[in-house]
Amino acid sequence: MTMDSDTGRLLRNEAHEPADEAPPPPARGRRSAAADDEAKVSPMMAQYIEIKAANPGSLLFYRMGDFYELFFEDAEIASRALGIVLTRRGKHAGADIPMCGVPVERSDDYLQRLIGLGHRVAVCEQTEDPAEAKKRGSKSVVRREVVRLVTPGTITEDRLLDPGRANLLLALARRRASDSAWTYGLAAVDISTGRFSLGEVEGAGLAAEIARLDPREIVMGDALHQDPDLARLWRDTRAAVTPVGRGDVDPASAERAIKEQFGVQTLDGFGAFSRVEIAAAGAVLHYIARTQLGARVTLSPPTRQAAGASLMIDAATRANLELTRTLSGERAGSLLAAIDRTVGGAGARLLAERLAGPSTDLALIRRRHDAVEFLVAEGALRAELRSELARAPDMARALTRIGLGRAGPRDLAALRDGLLAARGIATALAGAGALPGEIGKAARILAGLDEALADDLAAALADDLPLQRRDGGFVREGYRAELDETRTLQRDSRQVVAGLQARYASETGCRTLRIKHNNLLGYYIEVPQTFGETLLKDPWRATFVHRQTMVDAMRFTSVELGELETKIANAAGRGLALELEIFESLSKAVMAESDSIVAAASALAALDVAASHAELAVALNWTRPVVDDGLAFRIEGGRHPVVEAALTKAGEAFIANACDLSGDQAGQILLVTGPNMGGKSTFLRQNALIAVLAQMGAFVPAASAHLGLVDRLFSRVGAADDLARGHSTFMVEMVETAAILNQATRRSLVVLDEIGRGTATFDGLSIAWACLEHLHGTNGCRALFATHFHELTGLAQRLDRLSNATLQVTEWKGDVVFLHEVVPGAADRSYGLQVARLAGLPAPVIARAKALLAELEKGEGAPGRRKAPAELPLFAAMPAAMPAAPPPAPAVEKPDPVGLLLDRIDPDALSPREALDALYRLKAARASGDDPRER
Repeated sequence: MTMDSDTGRLLRNEAHEPADEAPPPPARGRRSAAADDEAKVSPMMAQYIEIKAANPGSLLFYRMGDFYELFFEDAEIASRALGIVLTRRGKHAGADIPMCGVPVERSDDYLQRLIGLGHRVAVCEQTEDPAEAKKRGSKSVVRREVVRLVTPGTITEDRLLDPGRANLLLALARRRASDSAWTYGLAAVDISTGRFSLGEVEGAGLAAEIARLDPREIVMGDALHQDPDLARLWRDTRAAVTPVGRGDVDPASAERAIKEQFGVQTLDGFGAFSRVEIAAAGAVLHYIARTQLGARVTLSPPTRQAAGASLMIDAATRANLELTRTLSGERAGSLLAAIDRTVGGAGARLLAERLAGPSTDLALIRRRHDAVEFLVAEGALRAELRSELARAPDMARALTRIGLGRAGPRDLAALRDGLLAARGIATALAGAGALPGEIGKAARILAGLDEALADDLAAALADDLPLQRRDGGFVREGYRAELDETRTLQRDSRQVVAGLQARYASETGCRTLRIKHNNLLGYYIEVPQTFGETLLKDPWRATFVHRQTMVDAMRFTSVELGELETKIANAAGRGLALELEIFESLSKAVMAESDSIVAAASALAALDVAASHAELAVALNWTRPVVDDGLAFRIEGGRHPVVEAALTKAGEAFIANACDLSGDQAGQILLVTGPNMGGKSTFLRQNALIAVLAQMGAFVPAASAHLGLVDRLFSRVGAADDLARGHSTFMVEMVETAAILNQATRRSLVVLDEIGRGTATFDGLSIAWACLEHLHGTNGCRALFATHFHELTGLAQRLDRLSNATLQVTEWKGDVVFLHEVVPGAADRSYGLQVARLAGLPAPVIARAKALLAELEKGEGAPGRRKAPAELPLFAAMPAAMPAAPPPAPAVEKPDPVGLLLDRIDPDALSPREALDALYRLKAARASGDDPRER
């Protein structure tokens, strides 16, 4: 018995399996055989142990009737992970056997939870009918085999997949580039769509490339997995990490695996791949073959991701900028969530892919901008495209399930609906006139689809479809006459029998003739005893065969009735067999067109992304950026897309700001000072995000933008620690800053916020100062540098490519008002006490801080110089026992001098000279703040 955690009910397992019962007590007068009994293993448990031994490292879902059962340690792990009851079943080696189970019909839900936690699951199915097992003996065990290994990177079921996220399986291989450096090959496969790409990176770029791909599972050789230099990377990754044997990453066997997968004699037709890329490709194909247990996965030919083809963004920068998820790991609140207006799963995945790896190909970026600009201008066409795209299911994933033999009728329907939507889109684009490059390419692909396949699927599939093909009822009435006849017989069997009964009654003249049915005889003809004697004689005995004589009736059968009975009995099975035959035929037709369907799915996704960008641009007044190969970075009226969306939702306006980091031979550095909460971090991030949006092919939230291509984007914003590895907040800050200073080039964009704040004042100031000089003199990159070290603003006089900017604030009646406007110049204070008061620090603390601040500022020397700690008045003035701060006096609102003067003025009674004098008095009162009543 197993308890279902969701219903609380005890559910029975299959009855035909021999139970693993506890051994019986020893017989009286005989030696105890407990040890012998415990050593015995039941046939079922012996089978389980054998299958489990062949699949180490995986939780074994062992099919028993309507349940998947788990035993021993697997049961304990699954019980904790799934929150289901852990029970016991018999004994093994003297101990109770832990057991838990999940219903087969709901296994996908449990699989999703286990896979989400990083577990691997081996699915073991019954491959023999229990009746056949019984023929071998009452204790025989039903044959079972593992039919599939389910891992995070190899799932294909729609219910287990995130529609908007690629489910990448990544394989890694490496080779020596020098005595101290490695080159890494990467092979990324999305089994759910068939996408297959290869790439090669140097060691310094491995972490950034893994962060860009964001795989669900990473496969690598044991040596790579055990490399201590990479241990931190494997711990940090969100993906499941799976080591494999050395043979899986051997280049020679890898090349054979690729050729076998694609049925080719040479790899030259795919392009030039390095040995390490081929090794990675072989590793991923070997792993797929092992997990799919012989099922052939349909993959697209491998494409090569050239080095430098995308904007390099390391993992820390992705986290700081919250591109695809927030710091808490949520999609909501990220840039991806803010810009996603796609209407289909394939489009959402392509949008996320482009955001994760913005292009550095200038021609490609411009083609994408052309497509968005066209759809911005063609509002009616855009609306029609989005309407048709919303009707198109995820064809790529449905096609993969069909190829693997895991598809259901709804997957064929997804192809039907997708192909029909593609036809409608092709028709709409055909009448749109001249099309830009990306849209024109998509239109040509969609126009070349075979219309007959879509029509055949539409004719074959019913409107209301079951989830599984074994349930039947998915073929439309009228598609095949033989199936219709079988269904009619199955559905109308009573009418058919009644018709035969009426005919027999008419032919024999026996009005009381009846055709009946019971479990013993099946269908039979019953007539009164007196008339039965007549049917035993010629000519009727040639038609009617005597079956049974009753007290007052006789029973007969006939050849025709026997044939009808057989047809009725076999109608359900024959009907399902015909439907499955039709399913296989349609599946073969679909797979024959797989290449064109994959191309069409990619075209629809590209159109969805372009239409999404256009919809966003129109709705939020975004503009097309100018992107070239220079070092420009000039933005007018720039806005932060995520913050603006939040403010708009709250009914508030976002303050737009300009930014200019343009240079000729090297980029400019903008040193930003200003108060806490003034908007420095928002300003820094928004400019980095505008660069990302521009290079992914989207319009940008700005009045105008002119950007030179950025090759690498670095962002060091916010504070975080890593105490698990002994890294303090400051250590993390320095590690990330070191990576920036060591890797940034002239084409890079660097965003740094509060460098040096995690240590002592002079240490932090010195580090920030040196970093600025290095960025200016060595890196030569475009950079935004925010700081509270106001001494750094003086560097603008020494460094010709450094300029100052500040966030404007004003004070009103002791309160600070943040204007969020970036203007040239430097801030002279940070307004920390005002922010502290807004945060709710106790009034005595604020009062004491004000006093200390006054002492510190009084003790400052010349501008730009800070005294040594021993010279600071704080330490000299502090008494041995500091008295408690007095409670603050009640606030007394000071009269407004300008307002008082205005109240005393009668404009109608003033001469021009008196009016001028009054104006001077108003200006003087505003400057002095004195109460005119005290004069």
